[in-house]
Formats: sequence, C-alpha cells, structure tokens
Amino acid sequence: MRRALFGVLALGLALAQPAPLKIGVVVSATGPAASLGIPERNTLVLLEEQVNRRGGVAGRPVQFIILDDASDTTQAVRATRRLIQEDQVLAIIGTTTTPASLGMIDVVAEAGVPKISLAANLEIVFPVDEKRRWVFKTPQTEQQMSIPIVRDMVASGVRTAAYIGFNDAYGEGWARAFEAAAREAGIQVVASERFARTDTSVTGQVLRILARNPDAVLIGGSGTAPVLPQRTLRERGYRGLIYQTHGVANPDFLRVGGDLLVGTRLPAGPVLVFDQLPPDFPNRQVAVSYVQLYESRFGIGSYSTFGGHAYDAWAILRPALERALRREQPSNLVAFRRILREEIEATRNVVGTHGIFNMSPTDHLGLRFNESAVMVEIVKNASGKLEWKLLRTFR
Repeated sequence: MRRALFGVLALGLALAQPAPLKIGVVVSATGPAASLGIPERNTLVLLEEQVNRRGGVAGRPVQFIILDDASDTTQAVRATRRLIQEDQVLAIIGTTTTPASLGMIDVVAEAGVPKISLAANLEIVFPVDEKRRWVFKTPQTEQQMSIPIVRDMVASGVRTAAYIGFNDAYGEGWARAFEAAAREAGIQVVASERFARTDTSVTGQVLRILARNPDAVLIGGSGTAPVLPQRTLRERGYRGLIYQTHGVANPDFLRVGGDLLVGTRLPAGPVLVFDQLPPDFPNRQVAVSYVQLYESRFGIGSYSTFGGHAYDAWAILRPALERALRREQPSNLVAFRRILREEIEATRNVVGTHGIFNMSPTDHLGLRFNESAVMVEIVKNASGKLEWKLLRTFR
C-alpha cells in the first residue's frame, strides 16, 4: 500500500513538472572549425546546468538540444530541419561558420523560427529582409573588425598590403570589407589571394604575394587553418607585419602556430583580454564572470572569444524568452516563435562578453564598434608561453 502511494506521488510530481523550453543548437564541434565550435558547445552545456540549477526560466527548465554539423553546410541545414520538425524547438542558436549560417537562413525563415547565429559575416543579418527578419547574430562583423586593423596599419606606416583569405563567404566578406577600409585610409591592396579551409599548401599564393612586396599581409580565416599561410610567409622570408582576423582568437590557434605567431596582430572581442581591460570598460565584469565559469570546468586559459559568442546569445535569448512567456505559451508553437522573434528584436542594453547589444528592426546585431573591439598582439611572456597582449581599446 505504502509503495503504491509513493508511486502515485512520484507520478503526480512528474506530471506537475512543466515541459522544458527546448532550444536548438548547431555548432561545429568537429571538422576544420572545431576549435571554434567546441567552446561554443561547452559554454551552452555550462549555461544549461547553471540556469536549471537556479530554477530555469520563469520556472521552466531549459533544454539545449545540441547537434554537430562537422563544419559542413549541408549537415548544418539538415540539423536545422531536424531541430525544427522533430524536436519542435522554440529557437535556434548557431552555427559556428559563415557558410553554414548563411545556408540555414532559408530553413528558419520558411519555418518561422528565430535564430541567433554565432558566425561573423554581415550578410547573415543584413539587409533585414523577409528572410533575415528571423535571423540575429552575436559576433562582430568583418566591417567592424576591419577598422582596428586599418587604424593599426596606418599608425605603423603601412602603405601597401596584401590579403589572403578563405575561398568561401567568410573570406570573401573579409576581402570586401578590408579592401574598402584600406582604400579609404589610403592603403593600396596590391594582392588578393584565396585558399580552402582544408588546403595543405599555399605556396603559389604566397609567392604571388611576395612578388608584390607588401608592407603588411592580412590573413582572412578562422580556427587554426590560418596558421598555414602565416607559416608559409615566414618560411619564405617575409618580414613584414602579419595581421589575422578575430576568427583565430582561441587557444588552439596559439598551440598550432607556436613561436612563428609572435608579433601577429588582430582585432578581437574584449573578453579575449578581460584581465587587461580598464576597470571602467562597460562589459569587463561580464567577461570576468564568463571566463571564471568556463575555466572552473575546463581549466585556466581554456576560454576563447567563441564561447563568449554563445554566452552572449543566451544573454539575449533568456530575457526575450521571459518576455515572450508573459504574452504566449510555447504550446502555441507558431505564435510563440513569432512573439519570441519580436522580443529578441526588442533587445536593449544587454551587456555581453563582447559588448552591449541593442537590436532594432534594421539592426540584428546591435553592437557598437568602440565597445566591442580591441586590438591585440601575440607575445611570448617571461615563461616562454604565448599570450594575447592588449594594444589598445577604441572607447
């Protein structure tokens, strides 16, 4: 009798538990972009544990359904369809790379599901048309991050520059943004080359660059793949300035590149050098909190800017969910997704690891350059370890 009573009570408690708020996540946890996608995945696992330990969102548990796209656009699209059709998620976070994020737009727009991308390219969210009204993002764009690179080039006396970047949407976006910013600053881009994320040699491209003898070279890639052109440039005797993009701001890039990276300059989100930011920097404390959370599980020095993008996506999505729940119930899935999109677009003054987010109907990123970008250099410290050194902020 007692056992039966306990069974009834347990069943009643289970039935009383509200259904979880299901959020789809697509990241590149394997493949060429794994060094970016793994910290994104890790961050969201930590956040799910943290938010549910603290009572969930509006009393409801949160469930991140995380799928790996293996750094492949086709798999990202397939994963997106599964999350929408089979898992009935309320929103999607992801994915890691620009080409795959662009490929997901049609799917989420057709289904009416809001998505927060973790990739950089401006075209993911601009212009905000009938499809992109469903899409938001957290990383800084190539247009924003070209500014600190070109300013640093000017300050360093650079008159001519070359570019070598991925032969995909990320690389092409950076080529356009950098060449426009350089032209405005009076810097002549004398060579523009491309390489694939999986290439094992870029000797031909580098030789063509060296023939033009540029003062500086910008490498437009992400993850660890951009080590290849930098190594080839140095092996072939290039001694000019080398710049990378914010797509390499992770520990694996330092590990793979080693000492040949010393002196490399790049723009990055403030979280990369959280402990070097001025005390009054507006998002310093949020960056510190995120790094402490991440390192408590994965070890000192394990954090990266890419996990910060995932952290910021949840910082935007959580209050939007709370507001949406006051207007509609997730059981009315179509209406709830529409309302959630509206509430994400209504984001104001959300302080993240990379800056302060203020969305609008025409701006689905909402970051200002001067709060979301810093310039850093890769240096070797007294113990011989490579680290990021803050060169300047832009506030």
